[in-house]
Amino acid sequence: MGNLIVNTRDQQFVLFEQLGLEKLLQEEPFLYFTKSDLLMIMGEAEKLAVNVIAPTLKESDRMGCKFQDGKVTVPDCFHEPFKKYCAGGWLNPMDDPEVGGQGIPFGVGFALTELFGAANYSFAMYPGLTHGTAGLLHSFGTEEQKRRYMDKLYAGEWTGTMCLTEPGAGSDVGALKTAAKKMPDGNYLISGTKCFISSGDHNLTPNIIHMVLARIEGDVPGTRGISIFIVPKYRVRVDGSAGEENDVATGGIEHKMGIKGSATATLNFGENGNCIGELLGREREGLKIMFQMMNEARLGTGMQGLALASAAYEHAVSYARERIQGTAIQEGKNPEAKPVAIINHPDIRRKLLWMKAHVEGMRSLCYFTACSFDRARVARSEEEKRQREGLLDLLTPIVKAYCSDKGMLICSAAMDVYGGYGYCSEYPVEQYLRDEKIATIYEGTNGIQALDLVGRKLGQNKGANVMHMTGLIKNKIDRLQSSPDLKNAAALLEEALKALLETMNFFAAAGKNGDFILPVLNASKFLEIFGDVLVGYLLLDAAEIAGEKLKVVSAASSLEQKVLFRENKEAAFYSGRIASAKFFAADVLATVRARCESIKLADKSPLEMSEEAFAY
Repeated sequence: MGNLIVNTRDQQFVLFEQLGLEKLLQEEPFLYFTKSDLLMIMGEAEKLAVNVIAPTLKESDRMGCKFQDGKVTVPDCFHEPFKKYCAGGWLNPMDDPEVGGQGIPFGVGFALTELFGAANYSFAMYPGLTHGTAGLLHSFGTEEQKRRYMDKLYAGEWTGTMCLTEPGAGSDVGALKTAAKKMPDGNYLISGTKCFISSGDHNLTPNIIHMVLARIEGDVPGTRGISIFIVPKYRVRVDGSAGEENDVATGGIEHKMGIKGSATATLNFGENGNCIGELLGREREGLKIMFQMMNEARLGTGMQGLALASAAYEHAVSYARERIQGTAIQEGKNPEAKPVAIINHPDIRRKLLWMKAHVEGMRSLCYFTACSFDRARVARSEEEKRQREGLLDLLTPIVKAYCSDKGMLICSAAMDVYGGYGYCSEYPVEQYLRDEKIATIYEGTNGIQALDLVGRKLGQNKGANVMHMTGLIKNKIDRLQSSPDLKNAAALLEEALKALLETMNFFAAAGKNGDFILPVLNASKFLEIFGDVLVGYLLLDAAEIAGEKLKVVSAASSLEQKVLFRENKEAAFYSGRIASAKFFAADVLATVRARCESIKLADKSPLEMSEEAFAY
């Protein structure tokens, strides 16, 4: 099973065989890379993930972060890996060389994100948020702000955060109370409290740059009146070094179910009336600016769903092949039958294939989304660029919510494969489950992602984004109708797509009739269905490619099929990809029509039921 965190063979398959990443290398700005270059980068990232970061997983969970005398310390085991991570240039390999990056495609960057996240997601959060902070400065900062803050962030000398959530506001960002008072020198006095701030305080770097949403005194309420400010933990001197403290006090850290190595802090700004912040961009455009980092974080959270699910699955398969228990079901009551590895038991095999299909489908979905950004960069026309960027907008809430929801279920299924041992900390799957759960909640709960999909993204660009995506699916269905091996699965995908589109029309009709409650009430269910259809499409797309490759592999061998798969890893890999697609179609896509019909029943029991009835 290789490295026991990520199937790197499947990563390569998705990027180069399914998504055709090599074609991108014929276009600016990727002309200077070869496939061999990218594979070498991925190989070095795997070494770092497996040999340096993954060994910190258990210890960081056991030690957690500590808060004492107003300061936060991270697990000791993080310090050396963080130095190696930053020294190796892993913080921003997707960015332009002018800011210290390598300029690699985002698709490959997502593959690296999966590796590092699967190794230890708590660790990966520190550089992840730092990259988002630096990206805001790159896009919206003045040249002085870039030199003062951005360069050190991209180098990993300092780290960064995003400060949105407040105790009284939660997901309602427009209700924030943090205030900004303009001073004669053009800077602002910041006052207020932010909570649940990931990487909010720690001792990994000598300074932390906070991106803080606040309302300038006198500005309008709600989201339209929000601005964004650069608030360093330590003020920055003229020579660029960290100076005196900036009246940013840590009120404490959360004691969490998982990601214990990630410092989740409450930050108090301006308790002594002396917290200085710099305006980023223009006044009252704070939320618009912050959306760049929020969307990056949402895609990153979807990758968290994939990464931890990947690690849980890899461990579960390895355990199932080694754990000897029970006799084969075919042996019946044969007293002479020998015990077999549990991977031979039908229920275990079904669980593993369910996990495998979802992990592979999620990987294709995440990388497809990343490559949409890459293809927008090399687009030959404005129309093509708009199409690719439209797909990125449409898919972002689905990647975040679908992959984190399914990731939780995959980690739970992995625990089931282990049985009682999986529930014990001796094995890593119980930690994967605990670390995974937060992904369904932070960066905008999955319910909010569903509302974003139904309320905004379906109708964006007058529905062109949805039509472009469904057009790709329809083309694939047409191609597969003549495939002897995949036509039945393609028929299930076609029926699922029809049901999905009918449900969209049902929502639209309800809205025209003034009933906006039905789409809202069923938004989460709809997002899951949409995700299932996308994953089904991508799995069948991969299976078509795998089928062609398998023919070549099989033709080169005279071995019987079972022997071929045992002796030839490539044959086994491709056959597994085909099995994933056919199983997902039969097990998941076959249920889409019924789930859509249940939405169209227009049941409103959750709303019609009295509040008191919930308590009795």
